[in-house]
Amino acid sequence: MLERQLYEQTCLDLIAEKSMIFLVGPRQVGKTTLSQMICQRFSNHHYFSWDILPHRSQLLENPLFFETLERRNPSPPLIVFDEIHKYGVWKNYLKSVYDQFHNSFRFLVSGSGRLDIYQRGGDSLAGRYFLFHLWPLTVAELGRRNRPIEDFLGDPLHCNLDGLQKTTEIWERLATLSGFPEPFLSDKLSTYRRWSEVYSRQLIREDIRDLTHVRNVGEMEALYLLLPSKVGSPLSVPSLARDLKVSYNTIKDWLDIFERFFLSFSLSPWTFKIARAIQKEKKVYIWDTPLIKNASARFENMVALELWRALTTWNDRGWGRFSLHFIKNKEQQEIDFLIADDREPLLLVEAKKEDTHPSGVLKKVQKTLDIPAVQLTETGEGFRKITNEDNSILIAPAHIWLSALP
Repeated sequence: MLERQLYEQTCLDLIAEKSMIFLVGPRQVGKTTLSQMICQRFSNHHYFSWDILPHRSQLLENPLFFETLERRNPSPPLIVFDEIHKYGVWKNYLKSVYDQFHNSFRFLVSGSGRLDIYQRGGDSLAGRYFLFHLWPLTVAELGRRNRPIEDFLGDPLHCNLDGLQKTTEIWERLATLSGFPEPFLSDKLSTYRRWSEVYSRQLIREDIRDLTHVRNVGEMEALYLLLPSKVGSPLSVPSLARDLKVSYNTIKDWLDIFERFFLSFSLSPWTFKIARAIQKEKKVYIWDTPLIKNASARFENMVALELWRALTTWNDRGWGRFSLHFIKNKEQQEIDFLIADDREPLLLVEAKKEDTHPSGVLKKVQKTLDIPAVQLTETGEGFRKITNEDNSILIAPAHIWLSALP
């Protein structure tokens, strides 16, 4: 069993602060496995899954079944509710459970897709839980070189080449097999191909269709299959609507659904202090990276996944209000990523697969925003720092710098 120490410790820290945690993330990312691993860290625990018929019957016969479970000691028990969102009145049920037992029990709630999207009326759970994300495997998780958040924020340009060979191999494997545990751990391209062929189709035709009542499933699948070719550039919704011969609003709705079910995520443009910045179009990235045929776009997508994992983890931990953006103006000058905290820019990140010279646009934008900058490449075995007036630009292999992210 793959140990996911980065996420396990984060989840345990959150459980210590709040008695109900929602564990969310893409389908087949390992939420059930992680939940069962965390169970073992509690002397008193019980795993419940709605998909297991005897478990379901137990809850329906006695909604407070967990109250009568035997304990080994006086410590608060951990109750895991897996796939509980399939229970028609799950929100009201969890609200009642929390209000009655939050002082004497701990609850970990997990399920496919985002648990916070299944609102169909009833009482809100707002304020009763912390949200916690589990993502596909990344070089930062597998490389185990993570720096403390304080060190990173104090010096984001720090680079250490220790573990170069290990992270190189991990990076290449992620590019070929994706970060989803099943194909990654198989280490077989044939397994990845079979897995990927089924994954999105199953998710769209089962989870999305059943929970959103989308009728045009075939056209929605066609939209998803177009996304790999759109990675790396701002997405034109009108163009997609024309290509698929559906309405503008339908495309927007489907793209939103893809995000809610963790097939993709999007970045909004950063406009503060950027002359003639574009303001409406977003950039979209997908979790199944090997679907992207263009090598440069695939490299940018991999960098985006690593940054997205990091920022969501930092937000889950309460370390800040981090967000990820891109910069582009009407002259088509672009910076791939900007990290901000509470709407204050912190760091520029450029993904250049083979170019080891800082771009003129990066230098120009850095002078404007007066923040550090990193240019990540797929080639090279060392790093360089280049001065740009009062700031510096780090040029480094992506797998080395990204593997040290908190």
